[in-house]
Amino acid sequence: MRIAFVIYDRMTALDFIGVYDPLTRLRTMDLLPDVTWEICAYTPEVRDIAGLRFVPTRVGESLGDYDLVVVPGGFGTRELAEDAGFLAWLRTAAPCPRKVSVCSGARLLGRAGFLAGKRATTHPDAFEELRPDCGALVEDQRVVEDGDIVTARGVTAAIDLGLYLVERIVGHAIQERIRRQMDYPYGA
Repeated sequence: MRIAFVIYDRMTALDFIGVYDPLTRLRTMDLLPDVTWEICAYTPEVRDIAGLRFVPTRVGESLGDYDLVVVPGGFGTRELAEDAGFLAWLRTAAPCPRKVSVCSGARLLGRAGFLAGKRATTHPDAFEELRPDCGALVEDQRVVEDGDIVTARGVTAAIDLGLYLVERIVGHAIQERIRRQMDYPYGA
């Protein structure tokens, strides 16, 4: 299984790390050793909203060869939702079996054309942006799955999303092992 974690300027770091941690534990805990991942960006340098620097392992390359593409949210989504180049790059994920977002990352999936007519969620402050702008059927749920799209609400929902995806990929027993190892008190 190949995972692409998308990063960009002014993202929310926990949106990225919250999903990254449980998914990468599939390999680091020797539960699914064939899991691989890349940190993918449209630009060579990325800083989150607070200035934390991230270094992508792939820059501007197609996202089409991955099994799972994860898009975090953050204030940077406001500019990127209008950035034709970024959206064209994100559209290269079209063939991926599962496209995932946290928080306002759903707006990027929507602006790339992936949410039209699909049930989705995002941070409650962004519900209204998602409806008319992206054609999504917004649901007030922690995690929403509709076909090849999985979306999660705001920031801390990233951890829930990561555990949810682990369960969808390898089942509840392994998800529970990871949840306990993370010392996370809530079931996904």
